[in-house]
Amino acid sequence: MSILYRSDLPRAAAWASYFAEYAPDLDFRIWPDVGDLNEVEYLIAWQAPAEFLATLPRLKVLFSSGAGVDHVDFSAVPAHIPLVRMVEPGIINGMVEYVSLAVLALHRDFFDYVVANDARVWHPLEVPPASARTIGVMGMGSLGCAVLERLATYGFRLRGWNRSPRDLDGVESFAGADQLQPFLDGCDVLICLLPLTPSTKGILNRELFSALPAGAALINVGRGPHLVDADLLEALDSGQLSRAILDVTEPEPLPMEHPFWTHSRVFLTPHVASMTQPESAAPILLENVRRHQRGEPLTDVIDRSRGY
Repeated sequence: MSILYRSDLPRAAAWASYFAEYAPDLDFRIWPDVGDLNEVEYLIAWQAPAEFLATLPRLKVLFSSGAGVDHVDFSAVPAHIPLVRMVEPGIINGMVEYVSLAVLALHRDFFDYVVANDARVWHPLEVPPASARTIGVMGMGSLGCAVLERLATYGFRLRGWNRSPRDLDGVESFAGADQLQPFLDGCDVLICLLPLTPSTKGILNRELFSALPAGAALINVGRGPHLVDADLLEALDSGQLSRAILDVTEPEPLPMEHPFWTHSRVFLTPHVASMTQPESAAPILLENVRRHQRGEPLTDVIDRSRGY
């Protein structure tokens, strides 16, 4: 029985080492050293082109190596093959760290102090308590809930918006399209952690920005296509938004001539908010393989009708 790993090559060795120690009965292969593709039953991949999937006649399960699956063409994956997303502590902890850093940097005006440092200006700014700021999270899945739980420890007022109702202690929750406007009204910092689906593509647009309080800030750690770039630039230049922290863009890498690079109110990172950590991900994935071998239900299977 073979498992093929076709993802981040620098981390492939760690995956191979784990499977060699804890699952020596499984033939763990690393792309492009694939051997006979007719023997591959499990695929771990970030990109899974249709033409490649067609070369795997015995494929039983497709595991995404990341938390999202928007990079996978569902129509190319036969209906009988489960598509499983990655939910593991390394991804969650990384996202919690990144968003906490971003929110606190905005809250404590670190970006303004960077400008002051460059100009050699000593100008203390007012320090409001965390309880004076309302942080809103769009997307209350495993990542969104973990982020909200951590932000609660700082004392921020918290709001969450989700497609379907979701309750979390200490969080004012909103659900569905009808409650999006009330959710946005009052959010000093808006965090996008939505899955990318046809209904969420372009959701960060002029209409949404206008519903936020003047001077609000945006943190996008979802996907680049959530954002309408021109609408963000317009909102920043008008003062409707004060700042944007973007870990994701469309396309990636962002072209050198893109105005985000030089805009004084945009801070970019290269899609590094969270990454799958082999040390914590491999045991979870292996347990899912064992569940499949035992005929038990898999965990974290994608609902194709929802897209996540």
